[in-house]
Amino acid sequence: MGLTVKTWYDSDDGGWSATGDDGSRTVTLTADSADEAGALVREAFGFKAYRPPPPLPPGRHRFSLVHCPVGPEPGPGASVYDALRAEPPEGCVVEDFGHYFGLRCERPGKTLLDAVGVLCAEIREEHGLLMTDLGIEKLWEWSSDGTDGWGAAIVGQLLLMAAERAPELGYGPNDLVRLLRRAMGE
Repeated sequence: MGLTVKTWYDSDDGGWSATGDDGSRTVTLTADSADEAGALVREAFGFKAYRPPPPLPPGRHRFSLVHCPVGPEPGPGASVYDALRAEPPEGCVVEDFGHYFGLRCERPGKTLLDAVGVLCAEIREEHGLLMTDLGIEKLWEWSSDGTDGWGAAIVGQLLLMAAERAPELGYGPNDLVRLLRRAMGE
């Protein structure tokens, strides 16, 4: 049958509870958050539990950065990534993204786009690679959650894709900026 876990807020004691049921036994545990209550129940059944990383302090951003070129893929083990693998940028670790080379990063920046832009420039200048992807699989999704949330990551991914593809058509950075300025009414 598998394990089912249900969480709920208990207004009487101000905590979160989770109940897990695998068809042969039921376990209920409480914690300060829904994520932690669910994790505790999964662990009680012998499963490895996911816990979201703690929030970052203001001015720091957590994101994935993937080299996902439109043209031929070098593959994650390609020698073009050797230097990055040996010494990833500060605040980043190399991560497997299936067929693509990527990094998981926690970097400073006024906004998410600032942090991504600075890191992309650093990688391009030091390694000659244009990182083109923030690991967003469903670009049509949307969230109006501010300059550092899921919506910002989607906008960042679209901009990185444009940065790679526009030169293939003969457009330069000024053409992209002009389009954005006009479209946004500036």
